Amino acid sequence: MNSSFFAQNRQHLYNNLEDQSLLILFAGTAPQKSADEAYKFVPNRHFYYLTGINEQNIMFLAKKMNNKVEEYLFIKKADPFMEKWVGKTISEIEATEVSGITDIRYIDQFDSFLSQTLLSDSSNHLYLDLERREWNTYTTKAQQFVSKIQANYPYVQIKNVYPIISELRVFKKPEEIENIKKAIDITYEGIKHMMAHAKPGMMEYQLEAYFDFILKSNGVIDYAFPTICASGKNGTILHYDKNDSKTEDASLVLLDLGAQYGYYSADISFTFPVNGKFTEKQKTYYNIVLKALKETTALIKPGVAFAKLNEHTKKVLAEECIKVGLIKEESEISKYYYHGVSHFLGLDTHDVGTYKDLILQPGMVLTVEPGLYIEEEAIGIRIEDDVLVTEDGNEILSKDIIRTVEEIEAFMNK
Repeated sequence: MNSSFFAQNRQHLYNNLEDQSLLILFAGTAPQKSADEAYKFVPNRHFYYLTGINEQNIMFLAKKMNNKVEEYLFIKKADPFMEKWVGKTISEIEATEVSGITDIRYIDQFDSFLSQTLLSDSSNHLYLDLERREWNTYTTKAQQFVSKIQANYPYVQIKNVYPIISELRVFKKPEEIENIKKAIDITYEGIKHMMAHAKPGMMEYQLEAYFDFILKSNGVIDYAFPTICASGKNGTILHYDKNDSKTEDASLVLLDLGAQYGYYSADISFTFPVNGKFTEKQKTYYNIVLKALKETTALIKPGVAFAKLNEHTKKVLAEECIKVGLIKEESEISKYYYHGVSHFLGLDTHDVGTYKDLILQPGMVLTVEPGLYIEEEAIGIRIEDDVLVTEDGNEILSKDIIRTVEEIEAFMNK
């Protein structure tokens, strides 16, 4: 990513903001874990999307006055003593090179700068990222900032910029798609490394370690999400991530995992037999899920309703499960398939965007992940691809991953 990418993102955002307004975004701060240890810092994704800066405690401010925009970044001053402990902070020159923002100031100037701006400019609106998923979740810096503004400048109208940036992020640019592809390629290398070393009796976490090795070897600094490495009955638990059970002979291993590259995520589900050979029953159920994957993916093109994808997945799974005697009526499929088949993918694994009444359009990146979870038979199967909606159909970004029973067995029996 270069500075022009982030500058273009900002320009698209400004086109959607009201005139006579301010925008303030925070990079975020790693919360304290315990004692003098903090959790690993990752930048707020909206902040990163607009600036490219991946350092904590940085602030971005933009003014849109009379349809003219001014941009400012507020960074930390260099601290020679702390540099000996934690390294250097981003410099003015580096901040401009990354973001394309030329007016760089220091954090200790922010309060006075904002006060002067509110005094001298007729700012009617202040946009903040006020994302809140749950009522009792933690309070972000932006949400805390609202209280200060309302107390000191009650005439300023607070607006939530979160949904505006979210809708911009739904449509991926070529640079973003390349990062997702790279994340997928590394993820697949990790999967192959796991299969190559898999054998009955291994602990799930031992298998997971082979995936971790490939990611670290490729310079990946973070995962798209905690790795699911679920053997046997554990594979029927959707978000199982303990990965602390012993694999049994003739059992399946369900993987749901992803590397993150340039902060863009891969999201791949893959199921294989730990001993390298599917049983006939496992093969039957696997091929049902694979059929649902292929047929649902084939539907993806501009103009298709997002809701149609899951409807078709359920229909395929139900019809095939009736044929093999697992269920008697289509409505019973909810016992063995109980999640949606797709979500957006990008800077977040479950990427931002609105699904209500969603119609697919070019530039969207989606997952397709049908599954069957048969607890009484200790069989959990999920197969997942990452798919780009193109002008005339779709492109399977994860197309190089082997999927058929025959391909998986051949790979593991080499």
